Amino acid sequence: MARWDDVVIDSEEAFDLTRQLVAIRSYPGEELAVQQFVAQWLQDAGLNAELIDAGPDRPNVVARIENGAGPTFLLNGHTDTVLASEAWAHDPWQGKREGDRFFGLGAGDMKAGVAAMMIAGRELNRHRDKWSGTVLITSVVDEEAYSLGARALIDGGLQADYCLVCEPGYDRPCLGAQGKYLVRVDVTGVASHAAWPERGVNAAEEASKFVARLHEVAMPTHPLIRASQTVLSFRCGSEKYVITVPDKATVQINRHTVPGETQESVVAAYQALADSLNSPATFDFGFDPPTYPSWQTDINHPYVAAFAGAYKRETELEPPYAYNGYGDMNLFSTDAGIPTIMFGPRGGEFHAASEWLDVPTVAASARVFLDLVSEMLPSDVAG
Repeated sequence: MARWDDVVIDSEEAFDLTRQLVAIRSYPGEELAVQQFVAQWLQDAGLNAELIDAGPDRPNVVARIENGAGPTFLLNGHTDTVLASEAWAHDPWQGKREGDRFFGLGAGDMKAGVAAMMIAGRELNRHRDKWSGTVLITSVVDEEAYSLGARALIDGGLQADYCLVCEPGYDRPCLGAQGKYLVRVDVTGVASHAAWPERGVNAAEEASKFVARLHEVAMPTHPLIRASQTVLSFRCGSEKYVITVPDKATVQINRHTVPGETQESVVAAYQALADSLNSPATFDFGFDPPTYPSWQTDINHPYVAAFAGAYKRETELEPPYAYNGYGDMNLFSTDAGIPTIMFGPRGGEFHAASEWLDVPTVAASARVFLDLVSEMLPSDVAG
């Protein structure tokens, strides 16, 4: 008998818990009610769950299950959602079920993953004979915006040997992804009366020259992850009508990075382009939040091998790994230095008015979580 064959994870219970989470509106900045629900549910299940502020009325939920000597395993999810589009055909918080598919805001991204994590935490607490070590159950805020919740955990001294972020990735578990820098280019010229533009230095024109040649900045290559750059905004001059040559312009660039790139290397490439313009304006480079370093977990890591076994026992498939998207897993992998995998229930149309969840995969994901934890945190009895 496999280690968890005697434990039944009820699919309808897992779905009902997901539906309750979806029903609590939790835009970034409004996560208090849903986090209180998560903490109370875990406490009722016998876990010691704490609400720890990541900001005013924005608590993380942290439940620590200590079970003897052994490594520490972090299970993580977020409860905030994007804003509801007006295009929803039905109430995005009450949702709508059609067979095995449930439509609702945040159902896939990622309240189903949080529900699976909560149920797995309960069963790990109930069946301590199947594993040994420490499990951290963490439900965080603000992943859809600035990752304040994950950053607060890390700044608070988070330590773990393994991390599973329960984001939707049932068909494509993730071992890495691009990073994200919001590069700010501040261009400074010299103001003058617009009737005599030659007396000034037009920051708008000089910034335009920079943007026009941005394609000349070569993107680094990586065998699995793609680097890219996109101009997000271009601001210059006064919001009011004035006959003045603008002396300030700002360009914001969304820069997706690959492993090995740093803020310094990104700025160096843009500075080289600015220098090549021989511009009379000055170019200064900085970064706006949020910042996510690129991450990658080695496919040959023992943790990945254990995940592949747990995944195959549940799905009868080898995991087809993906390397895209970014979020809290970037921070746990890089800033906290924890080997990280992203995996959770199947869903689709995230951030859209038709976001959906594949209901049976909530319980299925919880089973994979349990299997994986006991593989990485084996008890003496279980081997």
